[in-house]
Amino acid sequence: MNQVSIGQIVTSNRGKDKGLPGVIIAIIDHRFVLVADGDKRTYEFPKKKNLSHLILSDVHSPEIKSSISEAGFVTDAKLRYVLQKYTARISES
Repeated sequence: MNQVSIGQIVTSNRGKDKGLPGVIIAIIDHRFVLVADGDKRTYEFPKKKNLSHLILSDVHSPEIKSSISEAGFVTDAKLRYVLQKYTARISES
């Protein structure tokens, strides 16, 4: 299994949010992570997701990782911005 990290962009492949991107904001254990998108799932109310229900991308956001490690949180605006850049890049290719 791929190594997961805070700031990694993922796509849900199960549940109501199937096909929607998100960012890992916390790692609970070897099976579960917390995912937020800054819109429907804010930093304050992230979604607990099983790693087997996620498609892990190779894209990591250093600004989100550093924000969480330095300040202890990340703004929802920053989450939306990173995901917007990611989806724009995906739609170009």
